[in-house]
Amino acid sequence: MTETPDFPQPGILFRDLSGLFADGPSLRAVAGALLDGFGEMDAVVGVEARGFVLGTAAAVNAGLGMLAVRKAGKLPGDVLTESYDLEYGTAALQVHPDTLPAGSRVVIVDDVLATGGTLAATLRLMERAGWRVVGIAVVIELVDLGGRAALEALTDAPIEALLTL
Repeated sequence: MTETPDFPQPGILFRDLSGLFADGPSLRAVAGALLDGFGEMDAVVGVEARGFVLGTAAAVNAGLGMLAVRKAGKLPGDVLTESYDLEYGTAALQVHPDTLPAGSRVVIVDDVLATGGTLAATLRLMERAGWRVVGIAVVIELVDLGGRAALEALTDAPIEALLTL
């Protein structure tokens, strides 16, 4: 993991996992660890953009499909949209609501849990689509930013981080 201060704006410390993604054995180990302990699931949900890499690796490792949650404006046709606040602005995520059958059990995967805004928006999208979140998995949790508490206020699903800082 590399750290870049003041990116994407002053005061933000960006943590980059590109080195992990480029190392096959490390990526395989992380992919295997991300879904441990969540029980039965039907699909993995990867959050744009680094969650795509991690979610796909975890899904392939587990023999599952991967649903991509996209930034607003990236998907054609009927979509569900959920807006949220970032540490440095606002954004929106979208998903096609008919990608998985109603009641599908999913685990949401992303790289970092910071304030919880992105994952909370993803959680709300999953619920609106009729899918059941059975877990949330991240590589890194930044504990001082309170994201876990924000998510726990919305779900009883377990939240797992491979590394806490």
